[in-house]
Amino acid sequence: MPQQPPPLRFDPIDRAGDLWESHWPDEQAEVYASMRAVTSIMRAQQILIAELDAMLRPYGITFSRYEALVLLAYSRAGSLPLSKIGERLQVHATSVTNVIDRLEGAGLVRREPNPRDGRGTLAVITDAGREVAQKATAEFNAARFGMDSLGLDDLRRVFTILRRLRRDADDFVEE
Repeated sequence: MPQQPPPLRFDPIDRAGDLWESHWPDEQAEVYASMRAVTSIMRAQQILIAELDAMLRPYGITFSRYEALVLLAYSRAGSLPLSKIGERLQVHATSVTNVIDRLEGAGLVRREPNPRDGRGTLAVITDAGREVAQKATAEFNAARFGMDSLGLDDLRRVFTILRRLRRDADDFVEE
């Protein structure tokens, strides 16, 4: 594993925010706070994906492949149409094909014709796929999905705030 560079002695996002304010002095405070917030979210995503992918490396999968495995493991029959996987994971069909190709190549998933749709294909989790999903999930649970620096109240607040952002972006419809 490549060695990480030493941490910076300052917060680069806060510094960028200060520069933003100096270059756009006539904006409202919400603009500066928005810039800092969105940049922090994007950086946090990079950090979490790197950490979670490192935990998954021994299993030969990435986080996106893990998501597909868990989705299949939790489905009633252990199988789903590729289109349904894309819908549930909110990714493009090309991404689903790539993920399933990789999982199939590793023996964690197999493709079968969809008996309900003569043209469609099902992704079916294998016993090896179930085992990987179970072991990886146990590891993620133990590591609190990389979120151990936040307490329960903070985690709930983060979810609530980001859920509102996703809802307002029409990511889903409130029931």
